[in-house]
Amino acid sequence: MKRIKKRDQEYIKQNNLKMILDIIKNKRSISRAEIVKITNMSPTSVSRIVGSLIDLGLVKETETSSSGVGRKAILLDLDLESVMTIGVYINKHIINVGIVNFGGEILYRDKIELNPKGTHPDTLINKACALIKDTIKKSKIDPSKIIGIGVSLPGIINSKNGEVIFSAPLSWENIHIAKVIESELNIKTVVDNDVKLKALAESLYGVGRNSGKTALVNFGRGVGSALIIDGEIFRGVTNIAGEIGHITIDPNGILCECGRRGCLQTFIVEDNLIEEANKVKKIVDIKEIFEAAYIGESWAVSILDRAITYMCITINNIVCMYNPDTIVLSGSLVEVYPEIIKEVEEKCRTSIWTPLRGTFKILYSELKSEADIIGPSTLALDTFLSFDI
Repeated sequence: MKRIKKRDQEYIKQNNLKMILDIIKNKRSISRAEIVKITNMSPTSVSRIVGSLIDLGLVKETETSSSGVGRKAILLDLDLESVMTIGVYINKHIINVGIVNFGGEILYRDKIELNPKGTHPDTLINKACALIKDTIKKSKIDPSKIIGIGVSLPGIINSKNGEVIFSAPLSWENIHIAKVIESELNIKTVVDNDVKLKALAESLYGVGRNSGKTALVNFGRGVGSALIIDGEIFRGVTNIAGEIGHITIDPNGILCECGRRGCLQTFIVEDNLIEEANKVKKIVDIKEIFEAAYIGESWAVSILDRAITYMCITINNIVCMYNPDTIVLSGSLVEVYPEIIKEVEEKCRTSIWTPLRGTFKILYSELKSEADIIGPSTLALDTFLSFDI
């Protein structure tokens, strides 16, 4: 019984450390007295926990403030340079790498463009490791401060052991990417789905900061969604929750990259829109579809109108399933071509199920491509940050 009691005390201590650190992280520049009000803990307990966080080098005392009468309060803030994490984003077109400080700010980033046909796991993982090494070297950041690497990529991921179960865009199956990177770089590594990590980044540092239940929907080279509830990723039983792009719309429809027909994303993704356009006019880039639509070419207007219709159907389905207070739209279709936003909003007015109209806000990614780095780096921070003094 004594062992259980000791373990319980340690668990409570760790939770209290994390809770107060999260408060300081969210509020930035906060006094001990304000933390006492928020937590309902005693001033002595708060001071003891804050002292531990200062000893760990995670928190520092900053300038003083005064609310009027009495002694000025010493404010607390993060020591932004105390720990660093690395965020890595991999898809078949690009590898992005960034070093992120304790406050979620990207200090240094780099990228390499890829040949979409050269996605063999050994090739991409070797390129990612080389880019990580190069980024650390060029940044001139003390490598001892880097506590972990987070990797973000499309597909079904076992986030517990860092295995890519299946990634249709990369044509990967059962790839233990975390183990390979850890072995090569000797830095702890965690891996997760790209849309889930974009949603995590937006909920903590982007437009979802004040939301208790955020659903992010990504429209671009793929279609996916993720739900964040009170700062935590909703994963489902096997971390597949949110794969709305592979809901079947037409069982006799277009062949999807996943191997099945008529998936929702086949009506929206860029590659399919380009393929559809090529039935009428030879093009190589989705930008050409938008340019043709601007000057009123009917084939381009029709292609975009249908894509927007299915984007709105996606939003409606997400709202019906999750009932969030906030929908965040991200991905190249809304970030690179923001003019599509007005069309989406107009169609949503009639496509959202009546009882749910007015129950949520539609917002747009604030972090954009930075979320691809901040998301995985945040996961690495949450996974590997130690409270051992």
